[in-house]
Amino acid sequence: MSTAPIEIEVKFRVDDVARVRARLEALGASSKGEVFETNFRYDDTAGRLLAARCLLRLRRDHQALLTFKRPRPNHGREFKMYDEYEVAVEDFEGMHCILTAIGFERVQTYEKRREVFALEDVLVCIDRVPYGDFIEIEGAPAPIRATARRLEFPWERRILANYLHIFETLRRCCHFDFADLTFANLPEAPPEARTIIQQFEAASLP
Repeated sequence: MSTAPIEIEVKFRVDDVARVRARLEALGASSKGEVFETNFRYDDTAGRLLAARCLLRLRRDHQALLTFKRPRPNHGREFKMYDEYEVAVEDFEGMHCILTAIGFERVQTYEKRREVFALEDVLVCIDRVPYGDFIEIEGAPAPIRATARRLEFPWERRILANYLHIFETLRRCCHFDFADLTFANLPEAPPEARTIIQQFEAASLP
């Protein structure tokens, strides 16, 4: 079996998306365009994937992708690092039927608007999720650090948690009666969101 590609990334909360986009363009980044993502997260009835911090996801934007992620052992606290297997699928609904037929359940739906920029050795994603705006920087460790510095994001404010983990904390804090992270469920960020996100920034401190 071949070795899984390693996903290495960090994210930062964004207050001014227009400023970040302008800075990326000034640095020579090229936009690959913006997409709207619909994601289905799957697990078994015992919730073993979530317990192991793994993700099985079916995503639809301009194409359909099936992704499995698992955390890298002993990866430290500098970056979010996961083994990532990903394949394109031709039939989104057909893949959903296969997953449910072999014992997985769709346990959560989440949405995101994403614009991807290619900047030298990294990908920079401007993400809008229902509770706020973020950038993700993905690549090798040294270029990620350099890009964060060039975009003027303090390294100590990096976030290593994924969007669903942040949302689960927010959901419990706000006593939401829904589990799906969609723009229909959460048309604007609640006042508590900023404080919750800041907790995850602090959690990244070395």
